[in-house]
Amino acid sequence: MTNSRVDALDDGWLRPRPSRREYRADAILATVIFALSLGSLELYDSAGFYADPAPPWLGVGFVLLQSVALAFRRRLPVIVLIVCAAVFMGMQMLRVPEILFTNIAFFIAMYTAGAWSRNRRLAMVARLAVIVAMFVWLFIGLLGATFASAFADRDAVGSVSPALAVGLVTVLQNLLYFGGAYYFGNRAWVAARERAALQDRTVQLAEERERTAAQAVSLERLRIARELHDVVAHHVSVMGVQAGAARRVLQRDPQQATESLSAIESSARQAVDELHRMLTTLRDDGAPSSGSSGPTDEPSTHGVEQLREILDDARSAGLAAQLTVVGEPRPLSALVSITVYRVVQEAVTNAIKHAGSSAAIDVRLRYRELSVEVEITDSGGTPTRGAVQGSGLGIVGMRERLSAVGGTLEAAPRARGGYLVRADIPAGAAPADAVTTLTEGRVR
Repeated sequence: MTNSRVDALDDGWLRPRPSRREYRADAILATVIFALSLGSLELYDSAGFYADPAPPWLGVGFVLLQSVALAFRRRLPVIVLIVCAAVFMGMQMLRVPEILFTNIAFFIAMYTAGAWSRNRRLAMVARLAVIVAMFVWLFIGLLGATFASAFADRDAVGSVSPALAVGLVTVLQNLLYFGGAYYFGNRAWVAARERAALQDRTVQLAEERERTAAQAVSLERLRIARELHDVVAHHVSVMGVQAGAARRVLQRDPQQATESLSAIESSARQAVDELHRMLTTLRDDGAPSSGSSGPTDEPSTHGVEQLREILDDARSAGLAAQLTVVGEPRPLSALVSITVYRVVQEAVTNAIKHAGSSAAIDVRLRYRELSVEVEITDSGGTPTRGAVQGSGLGIVGMRERLSAVGGTLEAAPRARGGYLVRADIPAGAAPADAVTTLTEGRVR
């Protein structure tokens, strides 16, 4: 009882007011109690419960007052408790021959005060006051004569005189009666509070699921946008440079123009192939493998093995480009490998768009003990005529990729001209002591 009382007083929750259905249930209960009380009143009177009972009209009046009060038990629980307590005491003191349903109504009223009163302190004080008043009245009005006769009784059959035994049993019954009403009323209120908390958590979980679903959709849209940017931007940039070169030499060097147009055709086919591969993967509903330990949303099969192809595209656009591998090459996870590939692809694409055909690109891939680092620099130059100012989405996409694998990105202009992009990606332990240089696709 103590823990329930503390919870009730310390918690700021207010039980919602009863519904119309509950109000109707109270009215029905009051009607049933009234009808049964009238029947019980007649039976007790017929049995001669009191030698000089109160007049019938007084009993009917008490029963009616008690029943009407019960109809409002969930609207005004504390007031109903006080009314029912007064009716109970009045009927006993005035010898109204009805005890059964008066006790039931009193119990319901005390239970309701604990279960429905929104003012928890008032409910506690009112119930305790009623209980104390009842026990004082019980000892004074009912048990005083019993205890007096118990000490004068010398004909006790057992260890306790009959009068004293009756008094003790009466006290025990009232303790159980009032204690049960108090306890079960508090438990009903706590149960209602727990149900409300559970409903609130259910609503919060539903809202969280909706937010998570919305975030998942947003992340998927970002991923698709990043893939489209990576797949299309590089090939389109190369095609733009090649188209410009073909236009400039079309009249004086048809052979060179033909080679540039062939390079455009090849880049277009590669772009279409990668787009097809990406869309096929996006349409695939298959679950990722159970051994995956990280994001598995990469639709491309490219990796560090295809870095030379990126530089071949740059050279076909007229740029000088070389790849240097530092350290002992080792197998990388598919996610790390595609991340390195996309970073290099984006950096080379930016160099083609913004540095122009006169720039030189240097790509360095370093295998470190616990990570792999890729560094892309360009010497700067004259941007391609008609080149569009970048939106910065390529750098954003690289940062997102590296963030997904726990890597870092450095991207900034160099003091001596050109641009630097450096990415460091955790890749596991491996020795890094050999230096291999690949230039123009040859090891030296």
